[in-house]
Amino acid sequence: MDLFDKCHNEFMQMVNGLQRDNVYPYFTALTSGQDTEVIMNDRKTVMIGSNNYLGLTSHPEVIKAGIEAIEKYGSGCSGSRFLNGTLDQHILLEQELAEFLHKEAVVTFSTGFQSNLGIISAICGRNDVIIGDKENHASIYDACRLSYAKLLRYEHNDMEDLERQLKSVPEDKGILIVTDGLFSMGGDIANLPEIVKLAKKYGARIMVDDAHGLGVLGEHGRGTAEYWGLEDEVDIYMGTFSKSLASLGGYMAAKKEVVDFVKHTSRPFIFSASITPASVACARAALKILREHPERVSQLREVSDYMRKGLKERGVAIIEATTPIIPIYTYTNERTFMACRMLQDRGVYVNPVVSPAVPVGQCLLRTSYTATHTKEQLDRAIEAIAEVMKELPPYNPNEE
Repeated sequence: MDLFDKCHNEFMQMVNGLQRDNVYPYFTALTSGQDTEVIMNDRKTVMIGSNNYLGLTSHPEVIKAGIEAIEKYGSGCSGSRFLNGTLDQHILLEQELAEFLHKEAVVTFSTGFQSNLGIISAICGRNDVIIGDKENHASIYDACRLSYAKLLRYEHNDMEDLERQLKSVPEDKGILIVTDGLFSMGGDIANLPEIVKLAKKYGARIMVDDAHGLGVLGEHGRGTAEYWGLEDEVDIYMGTFSKSLASLGGYMAAKKEVVDFVKHTSRPFIFSASITPASVACARAALKILREHPERVSQLREVSDYMRKGLKERGVAIIEATTPIIPIYTYTNERTFMACRMLQDRGVYVNPVVSPAVPVGQCLLRTSYTATHTKEQLDRAIEAIAEVMKELPPYNPNEE
């Protein structure tokens, strides 16, 4: 068999068909910066598909910090943090994050995906068990494979199932419960109070992937643990700079002894080049704005509530939550791709979520919001979405 036969399989035939029918929704290029309104296909487009939650990608202080960092440090670090690639800026960012998150120490990684790989593969090994929510991010699943630990999964936010999995683990095994804090597809929040209770009962450690929680949840934007008032109960926070902090990279926050262990044993950390100077500087500037202006977090909630209320008033079927991620049911792959194209033609960008990323019959438009969206932009999006949902072919569950 030719290795490349898979390049012509059924999935790729579907991709080719979508491109041929002009409903392919991926890799659409922006010719402007990431903001609440972008230029896409030479058209002004309301962006409700990004993770720019606090609207800081275009903030003058963030942009200025990145420019000044390039002028002082150059474009890259030319090495790993472990050797020649550590700048004073990396250390300052880690100190500032640790202080903000109320943790002893932080270590940064080059991407968010790599953060999960680097943390979990270092902390867990063949004699350990990882118990994770079924809707955890793909990077967590890949990290579990890299760790060689045994992976057990519990039904989404189902605490009875989590306890059933915990009961099955032998006493001589180390246990890590890992969960997204704010789930990126459904927009719901992990049941951290019950997870903490069960972790204490069964002697497990807790890791929360707060990639979508930082800057979004909690009074000050510290994330899921602050939202629940459980900041002292989570052993490891993981997060990213590519969302609320308007940059690129990721981090782990934990006790100093745990951070030091990961820094000296994590292969994805040791054998990767460090975050570029501009990315570090932009993340530091964004963190400074978040710390000094927590009202951006409440503004984001107001924007999300306004959009949620507007969609429901127009009869649009959404997944109920309280966060800036508002999924809209489209049910089938075909209806999802059609809706994305129709919305782009009306100047609104959303993200398609289709099977196998979700179960058959549960396809979605994933919409997400920014603290700096205007009501005029939101009203345009509400109107376009309501129109498109009415114009789509009716959903027939028997056709699945």
